[in-house]
Amino acid sequence: MTADNRSHAEAPATVDVTLGPRSYTIHIGHCLLEQAGAIMRPLLKRPHCVIVTDRHVAELHLQSLEAALSGSGITTAVVVVPPGEASKSYDGLSNLCDRLLAAGVERSDLVIAFGGGVIGDLAGFASAILRRGIAYVQVPTTLLAQVDSSVGGKTGINSAMGKNLIGAFHQPQAVIADLALLRTLPGRELRAGYAEVVKYGLLGDSAFFTWLEAHGHDVLACRSEALKHAVATSCRAKAAIVAADETETGPRALLNLGHTFGHALEAATGYGDRLIHGEAVAIGMAMAFRLSERLGRCPPGTAARVTAHLGSIGLPTTVSAIRELLPDAAGLLAIMRQDKKARAGKLAFILVRGIGEAYVETGIPEEAIIGFLADELAMQ
Repeated sequence: MTADNRSHAEAPATVDVTLGPRSYTIHIGHCLLEQAGAIMRPLLKRPHCVIVTDRHVAELHLQSLEAALSGSGITTAVVVVPPGEASKSYDGLSNLCDRLLAAGVERSDLVIAFGGGVIGDLAGFASAILRRGIAYVQVPTTLLAQVDSSVGGKTGINSAMGKNLIGAFHQPQAVIADLALLRTLPGRELRAGYAEVVKYGLLGDSAFFTWLEAHGHDVLACRSEALKHAVATSCRAKAAIVAADETETGPRALLNLGHTFGHALEAATGYGDRLIHGEAVAIGMAMAFRLSERLGRCPPGTAARVTAHLGSIGLPTTVSAIRELLPDAAGLLAIMRQDKKARAGKLAFILVRGIGEAYVETGIPEEAIIGFLADELAMQ
């Protein structure tokens, strides 16, 4: 049996998110969808749950999940929403809530968020507010969701003013990350998720970044051991930070490395297909390293090493491909002011002293930011 075809023989990895009464386990492994019923049954007060998914995931994997739940004596209702970031809106949330209520969801039931980051954020937020709080489980189907958005309890929708500005902290009861599902992802989606994997190395684990430089292509090829190591390492890093700072009043902000810039780029491009979230994060991380070098916070050449790796994977590191969709530097700064880390009107940037050494800095003069953004907009 080869390394890539021994999925049934491998024991899943588990990572605990330690939050007292809100603690839960992340299950990571191949073909875990088959075990979903056994994992979820102890969480149910009655053997019934509602699956929220999108059309693409439903076509590929819904039948397998329903069969696994049925095998454990769990009945299901299903709500399918349109794929894409546009579903993370007021209208999308209202529609989902109404459909969950029409499906007869009760306060003691369990909602299953079965999809990528959009589904996890949307279904998680609906679960947080419906009947003043319904339990839910994350079953992420993208690399980005498995290593980032499914863990930590951040849920929400977008506003015309910016990304994820309306939401709530609502921890899941469990996360089931089936690595086998990633084999059905388009290459672009895998690369976008990989940006979030790289983030964990860049913000706090230089040895992991060095490992990714050597094994990143194995991860993207979904080679079993490399993929499992990358996902488990990422989840352990996030679980530790979330356990220390659940509601982002301190070190959890470091998880937003690249996101202040990236979210502004997403908002400016209308959350469309020209720039998807992981690509925006990749550009944002490259910008954060370039700004850190420009301000003398990290050694020269650090940004070049980061952009070389991201570029070798096929991720963008400049805004050149989307420049015509962007406002000028002042316009970008205006969008960035909606960032959730802003305090007393001052932007907080996640900068670096080196690879694996991220920190929060406030008080950078506005003219310095404007000048930096102008140069980024002119970069090829």
